[in-house]
Amino acid sequence: MFPLPFGERARVRGFAYSILTPALTGEIIRKVNAMKALHFGAGNIGRGFIGKLLADAGLQLTFADVNQVVLDALNARHSYQVHVVGEQQQIDTVSNVNAVSSIGDDVVALIAQVDLVTTAVGPVVLERIAPTLAKGLELRRANGNDTPLNIIACENMVRGTSQLKEHVKKALSAEAWAWVEQHVGFVDSAVDRIVPPSESATNDPLEVTVETFSEWIVDKTQFKGELPNIPGMELTDNLMAFVERKLFTLNTGHAITAYLGQLAGHQTIRDAILDEKVRAVVKGAMEESGAVLIKRYGFEVDKHAAYIKKILGRFEKSLPEGRRGARWPSAAAQTQRR
Repeated sequence: MFPLPFGERARVRGFAYSILTPALTGEIIRKVNAMKALHFGAGNIGRGFIGKLLADAGLQLTFADVNQVVLDALNARHSYQVHVVGEQQQIDTVSNVNAVSSIGDDVVALIAQVDLVTTAVGPVVLERIAPTLAKGLELRRANGNDTPLNIIACENMVRGTSQLKEHVKKALSAEAWAWVEQHVGFVDSAVDRIVPPSESATNDPLEVTVETFSEWIVDKTQFKGELPNIPGMELTDNLMAFVERKLFTLNTGHAITAYLGQLAGHQTIRDAILDEKVRAVVKGAMEESGAVLIKRYGFEVDKHAAYIKKILGRFEKSLPEGRRGARWPSAAAQTQRR
């Protein structure tokens, strides 16, 4: 079944909500099979990471983008393939999706209806989509839709949703903003997934390759209404702990590996981290920053050591994307990594 046409409400059969044992969670978790989601950004990260998680969870997902080739392909097929590489090798099919242009009336109408809005457009684009979000929120208010809406920016930046919130606020009247603060949650998140260049010879505009590891950590204190139950979305009440863990372990380690690898004449991240001298420095830096993180945020020593080991393992299995990291270290924390 494809997502319902715009304006038509899904009929919920059976229970729409699931209450997990309070003794286990103390929280109400919302089932997602009746939820509608709008995702801004149908690029590789959007399709291969956030969009895939939302669709796999059973949400009625619509992508919004400006790339007409991608939009046409999504609307013609309502599905695409994701090649998972690394520790696991598999091909997943993402189904029951459609798409709209991120400029125009259709996307504004969707904002007025959906339960969740996510983005993977790049930090500089957040300000550009804010006016569209504001128009959709105005329409939502005018239509009397007081159902909670949550917006999550999934960008390679710290507190990206909070920055998006300020852009949206500037585009609304004081009266409209007062309504938004009551009914719309702006939820910050931290994301981590590598989308390496595809080695496939296909010209398919939708096919995407991703590495096995992914992490989507979301600040549960910022939601409006029930918390969504989306596999792959990890809820926390201390987001900055995980943001800093990523910055001072993954990003720091990747940059040091790239810099030292270049100095040692290595051509890839994999070659660099397999050099025992480079590895010793990288691991030492991770452990040194880890000691601070453990003291500051209370991470368990054994679990943080396992996290460092996992990151080093990812570097060892780096695909050709790692070549760029070793030759041009300034790229180590940029475009291909979220």
